Amino acid sequence: MRERSLRLRVAVVLCLAWALGGCETTGPGAPFASAGPPLMTPVAPFTGADPPTNLTVQAPGDVQYYPSDEPLRLGIEHFNRGHYGLAERYFRDATEKAPRDPTAWVGLAASYDRLARFDLADRAYKSAIRLVGETTQILNNEGYSYILRGNLVAARGKLLKAYENDPTNPTVINNLALLNSSYKYIERAPEVTSQ
Repeated sequence: MRERSLRLRVAVVLCLAWALGGCETTGPGAPFASAGPPLMTPVAPFTGADPPTNLTVQAPGDVQYYPSDEPLRLGIEHFNRGHYGLAERYFRDATEKAPRDPTAWVGLAASYDRLARFDLADRAYKSAIRLVGETTQILNNEGYSYILRGNLVAARGKLLKAYENDPTNPTVINNLALLNSSYKYIERAPEVTSQ
């Protein structure tokens, strides 16, 4: 029994050695070429004069980019280009990676609005409101969402609330003007009387 356990351990070690030995590939198309300096370089001892530096790690104050921000960045980029389906996909990914990011939730809601998925837009707006409350931007976006749905009464309520929060916001003012012009252009077919 003990001899069998020893053989098993030797077999596992040989398999691992063989697998790790295959990681040292070189040549064109090799994912990780081993030519060049060794992976580990010796570190000079700290003398107290200058702090040690490691170029691969940024200090928390110097961090400019997080990989988890990529979906949010791509969502904003595609939304601005009018690619609402792609924007929705990236904003949804952003909310999954950072569920406490109100920007991602508002972007997701706006994407759903443009895709006429108002039920999902309402849920995304509620998630954003739970995080930051009813901000001017969220109220404005909800008002615009109701304009897209054709519910002009609800749109007016949300936009007026946004206007009360920030009466100088040009986006809110423009959306109120859009809403007012919507009332002017509602035309009905003339009623036909039977004779």
